[in-house]
Amino acid sequence: MSENGNVGIVDYTAHPPPPPLTPPGLSEKPVTPAATGAAVGSELTPAQVAMNKKVLEHFQSESYKIPGLKDGELLEVEKFWLSSDCMLRYLRATKWNSANVAIERLESTLKWRREFGVYDDSMADLVEPEAVTGKMITFGYDTHRRPAVYMIPSRQNTEESPRQIQFTVWMLERALDLAGPGVESVVWMINFADKAKNPSFGTAKSVLNVLQTHYPERLSAALILNVPFLIQAFFKMISPFIDPITRNKMKFNPKPIQDGLFAADELFKDGGWGGEREFVWDHEKYWGPFVRMCAEIREGHMARWRKLGARVGCDERDYKLGEVVDISPAPAEVDAEAETEAGDGDGDREDAAPETGDAVAQAQIPDESSATDKVSGDGDSDVDGVLEPTAV
Repeated sequence: MSENGNVGIVDYTAHPPPPPLTPPGLSEKPVTPAATGAAVGSELTPAQVAMNKKVLEHFQSESYKIPGLKDGELLEVEKFWLSSDCMLRYLRATKWNSANVAIERLESTLKWRREFGVYDDSMADLVEPEAVTGKMITFGYDTHRRPAVYMIPSRQNTEESPRQIQFTVWMLERALDLAGPGVESVVWMINFADKAKNPSFGTAKSVLNVLQTHYPERLSAALILNVPFLIQAFFKMISPFIDPITRNKMKFNPKPIQDGLFAADELFKDGGWGGEREFVWDHEKYWGPFVRMCAEIREGHMARWRKLGARVGCDERDYKLGEVVDISPAPAEVDAEAETEAGDGDGDREDAAPETGDAVAQAQIPDESSATDKVSGDGDSDVDGVLEPTAV
């Protein structure tokens, strides 16, 4: 116990998804299960229903094979990925241009996911060296129940390589594992508080291309703190490669609690976020439980999906509405001074991330004194993407 008698709660691990809201309220879409495709189609115009039906039937065909692959038959995990929600995300991302355009985009992503190794069970071991310093962490949820992914560039510990991109993709996939029923997107939280090696133009462009091409409507907001001059210049350099809709989701120097983006107990205290959560980065305590928890949740979703018929076009809410086991260790109750020492100041603590629910203001390349506008939290459900590049 500290001299002033304060007792702090120190977190070392990520949290499982929160339960669905009752009533749905803040969720991105209703959390009641949709028993049939008609429930989804009822939200669409007749022309959109027809396009959605054409896309679904294309991938449900027993003779379907992914173009360009020698063994193009759909794997079980690929059928699972091809949910009704996924198809609608791609239809919206292509502005309902045509079913064929959405099909082409989906097939491109199916091929990329197979070749990139998204489903490779060894990927966690492959990318673990990138994780040891806690430069990217998934922890907490915003007021819309969307998972937050925190990025701390000052903790960069490796040289530029394809593995850095693999790590970013792997962490995004894990954050999506932690998205509960009715939640389709995540929040990126980036803190440039300490000196860091700037990401290379090539790496940044590669990551942007992956996110905009293969993860449409998966980014709800990117909240960015403490942007130094060189990073401002870097954002200006890559800005032409960022889709305008994606750019509008970027909020610089936000006030997550005041803006209603995060509850204080879901937001990190350190790093300028202003929350109440004391998070101490400890790779040994975080990594194993995090990997196991995500695998447990993923396996639970797959098991319920199989009971629903293991079919292409299943509604994600139908298999997410079930019990999720939290296998992470309970937070430790410790002396507030001790937790400060354990965190070793800014270097060993995590920054938390927020997401949004208000209208996203047009983001401008940061001027450190600005950014009082609210971040958008429309949840992407009404966000249209464009083809070159595509909105995230």
